Amino acid sequence: MSCSWRENSQGSGEASSRGIVRRMVSLPRTVIGEFSRAVGQGMDMMGLGSRRRQPIPINYPAHPLEEHLVSAVPDEWAFLTAFEQQYGPSHPFFYTCRLTEALKIAEQDKKFLFLYLHSKEHPLTPSFCRETLCSELMVQFLDANFICWGGLAHRGEGSQMAATLQPGSFPFCALVAPAPGNSIAVLRQIEGPISPFELVEILQRTVEEQGPAFGLGSSKAEQEEKVRADRRLREEQDAAYLAALKIDKDKELRKSSQIRDIGRKPVESPKKHYQKPTETRAAIDSTDKVLAPPGKNPQTTQILIRFPNGEKREQSFSCSDEIRSVFRYIDSLGLSAIGPYRLVSSFPRKTYGADQIGMTLRDAGLYPRASLFLEAL
Repeated sequence: MSCSWRENSQGSGEASSRGIVRRMVSLPRTVIGEFSRAVGQGMDMMGLGSRRRQPIPINYPAHPLEEHLVSAVPDEWAFLTAFEQQYGPSHPFFYTCRLTEALKIAEQDKKFLFLYLHSKEHPLTPSFCRETLCSELMVQFLDANFICWGGLAHRGEGSQMAATLQPGSFPFCALVAPAPGNSIAVLRQIEGPISPFELVEILQRTVEEQGPAFGLGSSKAEQEEKVRADRRLREEQDAAYLAALKIDKDKELRKSSQIRDIGRKPVESPKKHYQKPTETRAAIDSTDKVLAPPGKNPQTTQILIRFPNGEKREQSFSCSDEIRSVFRYIDSLGLSAIGPYRLVSSFPRKTYGADQIGMTLRDAGLYPRASLFLEAL
């Protein structure tokens, strides 16, 4: 999938925060309107942010819904109905309510709002929805960190927000925060196709840089604890790396010692000449078997992967494999509790994420052996 995307954060009423430019946008009057109730479910306005409303199961027909049938669905359900009918139920949790209600939930939950405008006519929309928006990585990351709201770019509030935000291209999503005076702060506009790794990185960076300005950052005590946890992780990584080096060095010393011992064996006396050769040859053969390196492809590299829970896995790769092969191997283990992560090596410390997945293991310095640590984002 092409990854030519654009981050847009320019507009009137700009304000800067730690180098990030954001713009203030007034919500259309039709969007501000009176809070509505989602179809089929009520909402306790006093406990708006304390629970999530689950969507009503929809039995879709075997063929795509006709346009006049989609238009009959209430606005709050129009996006979710059209989206699930085409891409299925595995997607981030989109709130089926008015945008103002979703902003209220985000404010009470102390989270940013992830806004997605769906343009089914755009040719890049299907690949973005299937490969990025509905990927397991994005589903877990968005559900854990944001309040998500989606709208159809040609209908209802989705159309109103498209006219207000004026996307240059689709797919289009934005990270916004409630602001005083029926306005929202647009922190990031992301336009065009993008991979899930890149989207996670952009959203994570925006939260880290903009969160404190909106009171969404961690407390000072939490930040200090995070620093201490990061320091402990680095110390453990460095200690594990040094221990691995010591083990390899001890093996080399034992191997050299065995070679020297064989060279110093005394010559047997003539009387035992016909009794000992077989035993001596067997001992030498046995030693040779210990010293002989295991038969393997010289282009193979061994990667030792350590997980946050202390578990270790070792896997062989070709030195011409890309770093994405290591990510695919980790994902194949089915460890769903890991969440978003990157790989880290020590001495010198290097990180491998979305920007490095196209590098070969040889070019990345991970050949013929390497030790990587999985670091959660």
